[in-house]
Amino acid sequence: MIGVGGTAGHVVPAIAVADVLRDRGARVVFAGGDRFERDLVPEAGYELRTLRVAPLARRRPAEAARAAAVDFGAIGHAMRLIGQLSPDVVLGAGGYVAGPVGLAGVLRRVPLVLMEADSHLGITNRWLAPMARRVCLAFPIEGRDSDRYRVTGRPIPAPATDRAAARARFGLESDEQCVLVFGGSQGARSINNAAIEAFAGAGGRVRILHAAGTRDLDDLTAPGPHYDLRGYIGNLGEALLAADLVIARSGGSVFEIAAHGRPMILIPYPYSAGGHQDDNAGHMQRAGAAVVIADAELTGPRLATEAGRLLGDPSGLTAMARASLAMARPDAAREIADEVLEAARRGHDRA
Repeated sequence: MIGVGGTAGHVVPAIAVADVLRDRGARVVFAGGDRFERDLVPEAGYELRTLRVAPLARRRPAEAARAAAVDFGAIGHAMRLIGQLSPDVVLGAGGYVAGPVGLAGVLRRVPLVLMEADSHLGITNRWLAPMARRVCLAFPIEGRDSDRYRVTGRPIPAPATDRAAARARFGLESDEQCVLVFGGSQGARSINNAAIEAFAGAGGRVRILHAAGTRDLDDLTAPGPHYDLRGYIGNLGEALLAADLVIARSGGSVFEIAAHGRPMILIPYPYSAGGHQDDNAGHMQRAGAAVVIADAELTGPRLATEAGRLLGDPSGLTAMARASLAMARPDAAREIADEVLEAARRGHDRA
């Protein structure tokens, strides 16, 4: 059983692990809420059992108390599900849904494995880590270096491999440079506005592919025929492979960008929990794979200057691409699946 929910940044890596487990003969059932998992999990061919779970509003005590009551009920629901399905192991894949599911597994004496997609442990994983057989980390985390922890990287879908086909999908000519802009599953207003301003006058052979998210799409206007503005791009891997430069937030998607060997301009979300997007971006910048712009410093002219400098330096762009690919962890899903199956085996041996 995989407990996961909330953003696509939690759900997509969980599905990548599930695919490996399914290929190895395991039955996988998801337990989640009613956000992105509601569509993504069934679309990937997996059964989803839904729980009513609420995020804790840590700065609003009244809302936090109501959420705690909802989540307490979710623990009971999750325990009943585990009693019905008798899973051999529970994988907590992040997001607040994973808390009740992981705790229910522990209470039912089912082995627990956790995966963390960012450069710090989220609140759910911090609570559950002492009870887990293994915690799989996307990045090394200071103080998390005991045998309980293993750095695996963040699971991603299998990377796209046919660049010519990917560029043909988006109508790109061989001599055109492509900049891909995206801000996560819900979009990022500051990036959306800055990118449209930055590339409104992009001339020559530069094309912009911009996934703006559905929230702001109706308020945005593509500034010309060179600008492909969409709410969402299915199979993001092909867009990454087609691009020469990627402009994005610095959540877990940095691993998918790296797996395609793309140079990055990263704008960390300034309110990310524990500042993990700043940390993620810092890892990529120190490796030479990314340029980082603080959200508070992001403007159209600043973005145009940085992108123009990179696109005008082919050798520098190539070096960044190599550094990006070196940061990829393409076997992350397989390594986490190994840990899940090993926890299940040990659970049987001790039964």
